[in-house]
Amino acid sequence: MTSLAIANRDALTLVNSLPPRAVSHPAAPALAASAASAEHAARAATRQRRARAPEWVREITAYALGLVIFVLIWAVVASISGSIPGPAKVWVAAVNIFSDPFYQKGPNDQGIGWNVLSSLKRVGIGFGMAALVGIPLGFILGRFKFLSDMAAPIISLLRPVSPLAWLPIGLLLFKAANPAAIYVIFICSLWPMIINTAVGVQQVPQDYLNVARVLKLSEWKVFTTILFPAVLPFMITGIRLSIGVAWLVIVAAEMLTGGVGIGFWVWDEWNNLKVDHIIIAIITIGTVGWLLEQALVLLAKKFSYA
Repeated sequence: MTSLAIANRDALTLVNSLPPRAVSHPAAPALAASAASAEHAARAATRQRRARAPEWVREITAYALGLVIFVLIWAVVASISGSIPGPAKVWVAAVNIFSDPFYQKGPNDQGIGWNVLSSLKRVGIGFGMAALVGIPLGFILGRFKFLSDMAAPIISLLRPVSPLAWLPIGLLLFKAANPAAIYVIFICSLWPMIINTAVGVQQVPQDYLNVARVLKLSEWKVFTTILFPAVLPFMITGIRLSIGVAWLVIVAAEMLTGGVGIGFWVWDEWNNLKVDHIIIAIITIGTVGWLLEQALVLLAKKFSYA
């Protein structure tokens, strides 16, 4: 027997004497470890999903906890001050007020429901007029840089003016409290819509406008097919800011002009030294403002071109 044959026989004997796992596929241990790791991760994820509460449950719990803490702080402050009514007293007064929110006993003695509706009517008129003027003006200023540069100092000068500073001008122009309050809402709601809409137009990529110019699209076609879908999120943001400003302004304006409205109702209750009614009015104002904000948030989600 040759030396080569002897070497082959010894090698074959050595291989046969090894345990089966010694000649297994080199990737087998890695595959087994990977499978075990994946199974462990899947079990951990399942346990985590079972332990985690649904998102809406956690949100409601957080909201409820925040309200409870707020009421507790309110109760402590009321007990220390002695002049601020506590939550229990305000609750009793609120039940009494909202049991008949639309009563009428005279032009200046009406339920809180009529006062809120009157304020919303003024806000709707002033805000609507501001939208009719502010949104088109924002598109024009954003579209034409020369006009934007012309309007910039005027906007910078008038936008920081306090809302109540416009009220004497409104009274001088209209000789009546109701149109003067609407005028103040119009002026103060105008700036957020103009600025946000103009910024949205300026953010449109220039390439889009260049393509429209090459295709010789009309200005109306450029507006409907390019500018409006792109500017809509900015425009709705401006509307949301404006409605918040309008609701803030109307309360202050009605305190000074009188008549029917939630602001006048607050001032009238202060003159009657009914602090619990003032707190109810504050909560009502905040609730109505929150509802207006949420309505516009839903509108933004519905018409957003993402």
